[in-house]
Amino acid sequence: MRRALLSVSDKSGIVEFAKMLTAHQFEVVSTGGTQAVLAEAGVAVTPIEEVTHFPEMLDGRVKTLNPLVFGGILAKRDNPEHQQTLVDHDITPIDLVCVNLYPFAQTISQPNVTLENAVEQIDIGGPSLIRAAAKNYADVLVVCDPADYDQIGEALESHTDNLQLRKHLAAKVFHHTAHYDALIANYLTDEAKPDTLTLTYERQQSLRYGENPQQTATLYRDCQPVPFSITAANQLHGKPLSFNNIKDADAALGLIREFEAPTVVALKHMNPCGIGSADVLETAWDKCYAADSMSIFGGIIVLNRPVDLATATKMHKLFLEIIIAPGFDDDAYDLLAKKKNLRLLTVDFTNAKDPEADELVSIRGGLLRQERDDVFDDPNEFNVVSHAQPTADQLAAIEFGLKAIKFVKSNAILVNTADQTLGVGPGQMNRIDAVKIAVGKAEEKDHFDQGVLVSDAFFPMDDCVEYAAKHGIKAIAEPGGSIKDEESIAMANQYGVALIFTGNRHFRH
Repeated sequence: MRRALLSVSDKSGIVEFAKMLTAHQFEVVSTGGTQAVLAEAGVAVTPIEEVTHFPEMLDGRVKTLNPLVFGGILAKRDNPEHQQTLVDHDITPIDLVCVNLYPFAQTISQPNVTLENAVEQIDIGGPSLIRAAAKNYADVLVVCDPADYDQIGEALESHTDNLQLRKHLAAKVFHHTAHYDALIANYLTDEAKPDTLTLTYERQQSLRYGENPQQTATLYRDCQPVPFSITAANQLHGKPLSFNNIKDADAALGLIREFEAPTVVALKHMNPCGIGSADVLETAWDKCYAADSMSIFGGIIVLNRPVDLATATKMHKLFLEIIIAPGFDDDAYDLLAKKKNLRLLTVDFTNAKDPEADELVSIRGGLLRQERDDVFDDPNEFNVVSHAQPTADQLAAIEFGLKAIKFVKSNAILVNTADQTLGVGPGQMNRIDAVKIAVGKAEEKDHFDQGVLVSDAFFPMDDCVEYAAKHGIKAIAEPGGSIKDEESIAMANQYGVALIFTGNRHFRH
């Protein structure tokens, strides 16, 4: 008779699995809580103490860590010396190990969990058992996931318990224990920059394709819930999100969290094409739409207030890819859902202002990690370097623009009022071209005379100030720090432009 060791934290399906094993002539050995569940269900089960000849001890911390267990798992069946060792020490081989681990991830996701409680959910014996079984997969079947119970049953029934299946299950174990250990390591780590960075994510879904149709792609989510995120969004309507949709939607969420007033953001290809803020959502939409009524076509819209019917009626007239909001009024949803391909998502904005994890960027041969650019550009710390002084309205507009510029690809220039973008110049190889694009778009708008110009980095020459001034810009904000700052200051003074140095650069590559 073959021997199976069952010791599981997640008891779902374990009784049926044990009954299947006994039907296939397995002796079932089990521990503590698992043993009690099986015995109550009428499954013939051997307590682990009868194998180890030791009681469970230290509040269950030690129960399977014993040579009589691990010898039975690790002995090679085709090695005569190993087999003789089993005989000499009266060790019975263990042919199947079914273990799932203490719920560490679920424990640390609970609010106000203590370090003591978290540490108690660090499994020691469980990972050791399944790692041992996985190492000896040619001789031992190992099961760490209840989802595999049926597969094991079918293999035993059809006698397709082959080496390929065993290797697959062994690999699954090492993925599982690596994931488990990574969670523990990250939870216990206090250093901001540890010498080794161990990351673990869970597959959320396979995507139709990646950035282009010839590229495959998969979405993985953080193992700990991040409520204000696309991975935690609730999709109410529309076809599945694409790779590009997800990246754009994530960028849009990062931008919308900067604003407190009712705000609407339109985003295309990782750049905002329109931002509008107002006292009511419909007016914020009007401002966002007017900012760039052409580029918004096929865009992603994120709103920081529930969508009402008036706003939905205006959005419904356009082709949009995605609308994200804290919620949708029933009549607004009914109207928008008439477009079968329009994705409608809700996200929990309650946590929008929570501190965010560092950004990770993949590169060939490694990755980059950095803090997010969540600095607040405080108007009280601005340095007005020109003779002309900015007005209160211009300072309010600059503050609005600095919130947005952090999410425009560099080189980035923004022309805006205190509640609306007028022109966006993103991703140019030189700054003067970005200025020309932003100013050119802004000049077409009704409120251009109220616009200010914001730059994500310093001006390397005075041509940016000169061009903006000649086209009617009266206030400019940039970080300062160029070796030619004095030339830009002189140009601002020549045209009577208020020039403000913020001290903070906002590159976004």
